[in-house]
Amino acid sequence: MMRSLYSGVSGLKTHQTKMDVIGNNIANVNTTAYKSQSITFSELMYQTTQSASGPNATTGTAGTNAKQIGLGVTGGAISTAITTAGASQTTGNPFDLKITGDAFFIVNNGSNNFFTRDGSFYVDAAGNLATTATGYNVMGWGVEEATGAIKQDTVRPLRIMSPENMTYPPEATSKAYVSGILDKNDTNASSPSGKTISVAIFDGLGYSYTVKFAIKKTEDEGVYNVEMTDIVDKDDNSLKNIYKVGNINDIASFGQDKVMQTTTLYDMLDDVSYDSVTGVYTKITGFSETFSDYDDNKLPGITYTIPASAPTTSTQYTEGSTFTLQGNGSLSKDDLEEAFNLILYTDTTTNQKYYYYNDGTTEYKLDSDTDADWATVLGKTGLSNFNATMDADGNVTFDFQQDFTIDKNTTYENEKFTKEITQLEAYGLNNDNPNITYDLMVAPDGQAQITATEVLKGNTLIFDTGTGEFKSINGGDKVTLDFATMTTNLIGENVDLSHFSDVEIDFTKASMFNNNKTSTIGMISGDDTGIGSGRKLGELSGVSIQNNGMIYASYDNGQTRLLGQIAVAQFANASGLQKEGDNLYSATLNSGEFDGIGVDVTAGGGYISTGVLEMSNVDLSSEFTDMITTQRGFQANSRIITVSDTLLEELVNLKR
Repeated sequence: MMRSLYSGVSGLKTHQTKMDVIGNNIANVNTTAYKSQSITFSELMYQTTQSASGPNATTGTAGTNAKQIGLGVTGGAISTAITTAGASQTTGNPFDLKITGDAFFIVNNGSNNFFTRDGSFYVDAAGNLATTATGYNVMGWGVEEATGAIKQDTVRPLRIMSPENMTYPPEATSKAYVSGILDKNDTNASSPSGKTISVAIFDGLGYSYTVKFAIKKTEDEGVYNVEMTDIVDKDDNSLKNIYKVGNINDIASFGQDKVMQTTTLYDMLDDVSYDSVTGVYTKITGFSETFSDYDDNKLPGITYTIPASAPTTSTQYTEGSTFTLQGNGSLSKDDLEEAFNLILYTDTTTNQKYYYYNDGTTEYKLDSDTDADWATVLGKTGLSNFNATMDADGNVTFDFQQDFTIDKNTTYENEKFTKEITQLEAYGLNNDNPNITYDLMVAPDGQAQITATEVLKGNTLIFDTGTGEFKSINGGDKVTLDFATMTTNLIGENVDLSHFSDVEIDFTKASMFNNNKTSTIGMISGDDTGIGSGRKLGELSGVSIQNNGMIYASYDNGQTRLLGQIAVAQFANASGLQKEGDNLYSATLNSGEFDGIGVDVTAGGGYISTGVLEMSNVDLSSEFTDMITTQRGFQANSRIITVSDTLLEELVNLKR
């Protein structure tokens, strides 16, 4: 009787334990990465009232089974469905991670390693990747400084936002290449200044500069000279001025100087005279050459003449003095309306035509009787004796006098202007190109033997005239912009230029095809894959985690850096791990020891997803079903106690 009571009690206790397990599962139905548990029952023990006997061949009796009475139930085992993955919950947080596979994240509280499937992480104030709930450090592998590769050694905290990871160092530009078309008929290339191209470079400190080049056509078909003309900073200040040197080539050289000489006989230009005694050249000039403001101040449709009041003898005029010209001409209705914003009206009362003009303060009605107004509206200074006549169609004829400014010292005689000119001007030469100098031997009659010496700075670019393809640059495919490491400025001070790097320039992608007289040639920093382009100092702009756990930083100068890799742990018997609360597990003898190094998550066929968390694997339908059966089991065991109590009561009542 008493045995049945204790059997019922053991049943109640065991079912209560199962209810505790079910309740814990349901309570954690929304706990990140929670693994559900289940319990199995075992018979407690048995009382044997009669042992089993075997058959007796002598007596012919059969054997009998043992007679045993069970003494109740106990919990056999509580197991965790640790290898059953929960569903995915998208969070959008890049530091929320989910492992697909049987591995565990490794976290550390400062002294001990723990293991978790809860990938809810964040970056703490020290830049460490840590668990959101407990602040434990997420463990992984660092980067080998020499190679930049992951070093799979003893796991350590992943400090992904350390001060050294917040920036990416600058790099000096070391390569560039030229591509595009240089059309041989492009007038820019045949001009004295040449076709200008430029390239942006960085020095080793991350400062940006622009190197300017000029491509100049030579007398030989398909042959050009490429020279470096200047290097400027981001504010367009030349390094020649910044470092106070005499020539930009003191900072960087580009090719070698080549000297070309030509000797030619020249005659003086028409209307030029030469005084062999004084060595002075003079030229009879027209109005445009005589007066510095002639082109700007002359009116359209006018013929200028020397006025009758001009001197009749040889007269000297100094630079800046004035001379009066007499003008007469005409302006059409279209000229007046388009060039001077006048509007032709007809007075409805008098039927008289006039031009209307309003300058914002004064209204003008311009006809043949308003000379002063005509002079004001036409806006030309120095007008006098203005006399305008307007016909029926709105066309205007006029005559007047106007003062112009003498350009250089000038002689006026016999209605002609003569001024001194330079020796080069006398032969139609100019010195706009600083690389060309002239040596003249002048005969008494003014004829000159002129030797032109041109110093070509840079490199010789040659194209195949048959195919238009690149042929060579100084005999090869590449040339170098060679920066000095040290130079001396104009006041004798040393200038350190070691932060610059030589730039190797590839010309093989240039060509000389017909492109309608338009060149598209240009220079780009780096090679055709972008290597060697240089960069500024980069600021950290983002962190990303790959599916293999590798953590990369992105910088605003376009660079990326490997910061480390999240290591994971795998166990021979993951169910043998011990729950420690806070979604953490610790290793036990039955799970297998952690070796302190861990493994790559992809080694076991798994991977890491970002912006996703693993949900609890609790199945509510199963839990509620188990709850019902557990409730009935508990209820039935309570009836054992009730009935046993009734039987005991009847037994006691026999004495009465």
